[in-house]
This record gives sequence, structure tokens and C-alpha cells, in this order.
Amino acid sequence: MHCVATSIRQVAVKNDLSDPKNPDPFENQANMEKLRMSKNRSGTNIPIFILHYICNLLPSTMNHKINSIRPFLGSINFDVSRNFYRDLGFEENLLGPDLSVFNTGNISFYLQDAHVKDWIDNTMVFLEVDDVARYYNELVDLDLPSKYEGVRLTPIRNDSWGRECFLHDPSGILWHIGEFHKSV
Repeated sequence: MHCVATSIRQVAVKNDLSDPKNPDPFENQANMEKLRMSKNRSGTNIPIFILHYICNLLPSTMNHKINSIRPFLGSINFDVSRNFYRDLGFEENLLGPDLSVFNTGNISFYLQDAHVKDWIDNTMVFLEVDDVARYYNELVDLDLPSKYEGVRLTPIRNDSWGRECFLHDPSGILWHIGEFHKSV
């Protein structure tokens, strides 16, 4: 993998794709187009998607020391979605006029005032809880479907891996709320 990644980076440097504001040439779409059919070290044309595929097949040498992972969620109506997540018990920190971060314990996510239909329609979040039955009952008590248009709560279902219920937020984002079977 190192040789392939080094080759990709050398192609980027050779094609002068460096940008002091953006040190990673792969973050820039125009650079990706230039790289797509650039010559690698051996002088052959290897499409960049093949190099990325090869890199993904090889074991990673990264040493992950991750502090958090925070998905970005879109919203049809930012204020309605903000109220919904506060009603769910998340604490909000407004970062700007169109961006908030919501926290509970060590879990957090960003909510944006951004409506991209295909993105929102295909967003799912899995929230692992310690007791899905208790959590589901708390959701029933909140009666969110009567307070927010489009919100749906689906009862718990059992699966081979564990149990889960489902909650659609006011924009249609699907939350899987579940617990895994305990190991024996």
C-alpha cells in the first residue's frame, strides 16, 4: 500500500497539484480530474479509482487514536429539527446561524441548515443503547409524532444480532436505536 500511495502522491507533486490552503490534493475535485489518468512512476496510465481500490484491499498501517466521530445531519427546517433533538434530550451548542452540535454523554452529531433531498432521504444513524425497551418506552412517553410532522416511531423488532426500534426525525432521517445481544 505504501508504494501505491507514494506513487499517487508523486503523481500529485509531479503535476504541481500542491495548494498551501489545501495540502491534500485529493480533496480538490479539479486535482482529482488531473490525477485520474496521470502517469504513475512506471509511466503507465492507471486510473486513480483502481489505485484507490488497491489501497483499500491492503491492510492499513494507520495507528488510530480517534477521539470522536460526528456525523453531519441535514434538515428541511433547521429550527424544527433543533427543537426535536432538544426534546430528545440532546444538549445543543449553536455554532453558527446554520450549524449546531448536539451532545449527550460522549455522543455528538452536527445538525445543519441544509436540505439536500437525496442526502437526507438516505441518511441513517445507529444509536446503541443499553436497554432498547426502556429507551423505546421513553420515546413513546415523549409522543414526538404528535408534536412534529413527519416523525414516526416504529416498535422494537428482534433480529439475529439484537433488538432495535426506529425513529424518523422531522426531515426523514432514520435513527436505528438498538442494543446488541449480550455475549455469554
